[in-house]
Amino acid sequence: MLINSLEILEKMNPNQKINYDRVLQKMIQTWQKEQIQPKILIHSCCAPCSTHTLEYLCQYAQVSVYFANSNIHPRTEYLRREQVQKDFIEAFNAKTGNQVGFISAPYKPNDFIHMVKEKHLEEEPEGGERCHACFELRLDLVAEKAQELGFDYFGSALTISPKKNSQLINHIGIEVQEFYQVSYLPSDFKKNNGYKRSIDMCREYDIYRQCYCGCLFAAKEQGVDLKQINQEAKAWLENRQKIPFHMITDSSELAEKPSTD
Repeated sequence: MLINSLEILEKMNPNQKINYDRVLQKMIQTWQKEQIQPKILIHSCCAPCSTHTLEYLCQYAQVSVYFANSNIHPRTEYLRREQVQKDFIEAFNAKTGNQVGFISAPYKPNDFIHMVKEKHLEEEPEGGERCHACFELRLDLVAEKAQELGFDYFGSALTISPKKNSQLINHIGIEVQEFYQVSYLPSDFKKNNGYKRSIDMCREYDIYRQCYCGCLFAAKEQGVDLKQINQEAKAWLENRQKIPFHMITDSSELAEKPSTD
């Protein structure tokens, strides 16, 4: 029986701040003692966040990446980040001998836009309630897919970012697991120089690092020139695929354009 993080958390002082990196380390020690390699489906928002995350987890488990990020706008930028993620995994596997899998969720930007509007989160600052709702949306998707495909754990590479609230992400993940027959994998991948290592790996693998999280609302708040982002992403995709952008298709879902009406 694979250990659930709650078995560790229930033994801790409820008033102390939880070190989720230590919780993960204790779980890994249990796997090693029992000589098992669990199957983990890890949500990734982009290749940079998946770098050290995969390097670390692949030492102890069989890992697949789930790219579920309908919050990313515009569509061209979503497609660029998805392709960069695929390219990194391919290069990482070739270099390390690992067999990291890749799964991409359908791109449904209107689901994200409608969720934000229904909860009146348009004016929330980055890191506020809109991010909270976005974390819930994506962690729910990865848990659902992990259960569907028979993974032992689901988790997220989001905790590698110093700009993301790891305490909140882990709290949401632990809540989400209550609704599924799959356990949440707690983490704080930025610990132990994890974020620094991710930057080094981006240089090593020549990985594109985006200038905003992807969210339309956050981009506007930060003054990101989305027209320029769209042009750059379109040019990158055409160069990568060697065909005009209008011929680049993945699925019917990619035709959906986010509505902000």
